[in-house]
Amino acid sequence: MFSTANLCPEGALPSPITLSSYRRSASEKRKKFLRRLVKFRQMDFEFALWQFLYLFVSPQKVYRNFQYRYSTKNQYARDDPAFLVLLSICLTISSIIFSLVLRLSVGEFVKFLLWTVFIDTIGCGMLIATALWFLANRYMEAHYHRRSGQFELEWAYAFDIHLNAFVPVVTILHGVILLLLSVVTHYNIGSILLGNSLWFLAYGYYVYITFLGYSSLPAFARNADSPAVLLLYPLLPVFLFFCVSLMFGWNYTNWLLSFYTARISS
Repeated sequence: MFSTANLCPEGALPSPITLSSYRRSASEKRKKFLRRLVKFRQMDFEFALWQFLYLFVSPQKVYRNFQYRYSTKNQYARDDPAFLVLLSICLTISSIIFSLVLRLSVGEFVKFLLWTVFIDTIGCGMLIATALWFLANRYMEAHYHRRSGQFELEWAYAFDIHLNAFVPVVTILHGVILLLLSVVTHYNIGSILLGNSLWFLAYGYYVYITFLGYSSLPAFARNADSPAVLLLYPLLPVFLFFCVSLMFGWNYTNWLLSFYTARISS
């Protein structure tokens, strides 16, 4: 279970310890992770809930814990699947509520859930994580490996960054908007402003948490010259699109509902 030993006191990192010269291969880490996936008693769900909360209020603390894991276990990626299991449970619950709102049959609900978990969350996440993992390693190969020759970004950590960034997206789009569905589906300026602002907030969280994940790496110092800053650039066109949506009365929430309905019907 969760203990304060998992955290850094007052947000500070503990003193670095000497790492073991042994570094597990990716296949060994994957096998260990998959073995723990079916051992619920070994999962620290309380700590996973702590991470869920701090991804909203102070995501930097979550990444300090990743750094602490690297200093003690020689890996950035999570070795406890509790976070992934908890996110899957949240997706399942939100999919059930969406199915009730859209009045889906049992078969349509199963199809909707499979799309949400395996395409929207895992599939798209793997594509984003792979692209950023490749670009990050290419950068470090050119600027960092020449000095140390040791560090290489784990793909699993890149996917963890996606999962971290996806938590606010799920909470806002599949949680808050669902609670406000009777308000944000109208085409008056107040409803559109509220609904589209929540969409922009969800996207902003995703971009910012992704930025924090890469800028916390030793090869990406947080300064104007860091390539991690490029991850913040998509916020500008999205903000402009948000402003245009208010001018023309585009309702993102109704688009989402129409998209979900069309996808299930196809």
